Amino acid sequence: MLDLLHIDSLRRGADGNNPNSPNAANRDESKAGPFVPLPDPLLLKNGKRVKSAKDWWNKRRPEIVEDFERDLYGRVPKNVPRVRWGVTNVRHETVGDVAVITKDLVGYVDNSADPAITVGIQLTLTAPADAKHVPVVMEFGFSPEFLAAITRRTQQSGQPNAFEAAALDWHKQVLAKGWAYANLVATSIQADNGAGLAQGVIGLTNKGQPRSLDDWGALRAWAWGASRALDYFETDPAVDAKRVVIEGLSRYGKAALVTMAFDQRFAIAFVGSSGAGGAKLWRRDYGEKLENLAGAGEYHWMDGNFLKYAGPLTPNDLPVDQHELIALCAPRPVFISSGSQDKGDSWVDPKGMFLATVGAGPVYRLLGKKDLGTSEMPPVDTGLTDGDLAFRQHSAGHTVGPNWPTFLNWAARYFSSK
Repeated sequence: MLDLLHIDSLRRGADGNNPNSPNAANRDESKAGPFVPLPDPLLLKNGKRVKSAKDWWNKRRPEIVEDFERDLYGRVPKNVPRVRWGVTNVRHETVGDVAVITKDLVGYVDNSADPAITVGIQLTLTAPADAKHVPVVMEFGFSPEFLAAITRRTQQSGQPNAFEAAALDWHKQVLAKGWAYANLVATSIQADNGAGLAQGVIGLTNKGQPRSLDDWGALRAWAWGASRALDYFETDPAVDAKRVVIEGLSRYGKAALVTMAFDQRFAIAFVGSSGAGGAKLWRRDYGEKLENLAGAGEYHWMDGNFLKYAGPLTPNDLPVDQHELIALCAPRPVFISSGSQDKGDSWVDPKGMFLATVGAGPVYRLLGKKDLGTSEMPPVDTGLTDGDLAFRQHSAGHTVGPNWPTFLNWAARYFSSK
C-alpha cells in the first residue's frame, strides 16, 4: 500500500501506556487544539454557502460523502455479493421477568465469485414473546466463542462475570421498554486484523487480492454488514425496521457512527467512546491520534488513501473532519457517549468528541432539528439531551453502561409512536 502511495514511511502513533515516553500521548488541554479552522460542513467546494436543505442533500452532502469514501473509510464495491438470511435456531427464554424469543441467524454471503472464501454473518435477535413491530437496539458485539472464553476465565478466577452482567443489565432495560435487542458479530463480517483483508467480505469481493487505495476497510465492511442485518429486520414482523438503533463501544462505536452516516434507514445511533475514526476530531492532538489508526494494528479499519495523512500529509490536510461524519447522520438523532478521563477514557478524547458534536450542529439546525444547545463542555454525569444531538460523559471508564438509562429515555421520545 505504501508503494502505491509512493511513501517510504509513516509517522509513529502516540504511546498511550507510558507517560514518560518521548512519544507519549498528549493529555494537556492547552496543547490539544484544534489550532486550525475545521472544515465548514455548509460551505461548498466552489466557495458558495449552503442556505437550504435542498442544497445540503443535492450538493454539499454528496461532496462530504465522497471525501470520506475516497480518503478515510473506502468505497463499498459495486460487485459486493448478495446476502441470504436463514434462521438456525429459535429459543424460548426468560430475560429477567420477560418472556422472550431469541432467533439465531446467519447471513450467507454469496461466494460464487470465489468459493474458497466463505462468509456467514452472525446475528442474534431477542424480542418479547408477543412482540409485533417493536423497536430494535442492535449492538456491534462479540462472537459466542469470545463470550464463552470470558465465561471460562471468570469461572476459573472465581470472580463475577462483569461482562455478562453488564450485557444482561442493558438487555433488561431495553426489554422494559417493550423493545427488542440484537447482537451483530462484527468479526463474522470481516476479521479485525490486517491479515484478514484477504478473507471476509473484503477478501471475497477482491477474490483474495490486495486492496486498491480507495477500497473499503473493516469499519465500512462492518457497517455494510449492519445494513444487511437491517435488510433482515425488514422481513421480520416482530420488529419495526424503521425504528432501529445502531450501538457500539470503542472500535464498534466507530463502526456504529459510520453505519449511521452511510445508511439513512437507521433511526438512531448510540456511539460509545469511539475516539479517533469515530466522533473525535482529527485536528485535536489529545490521546489517540490519526497515526495510531495508520499503524500496524489498526490500518485495516481504514482505506489505503488514509495512510498518506500519517506520511507526507497531516490531519490538517484532511478534506473533512469528524464533525462532518456526525453531520451525515442528520436529521436523525445521535447520542455521543464517553467515559471519564480519570477512569481510562482519556485516550478517546471526550472533549474532542463533544466538540465534533457541536460542529455538526449547523447542519442539524439547517434541517430543522435541535443541536446540543451549547458549546461549553458539560460537567461529568451531566447529559445534554434536549436536542436531536445528545452528549453525556459518565464517571465510569471505557463503557457505555452508565449511559444506558439516559440514552433509552432520550430515544423513547422518538419511539413513543410510529
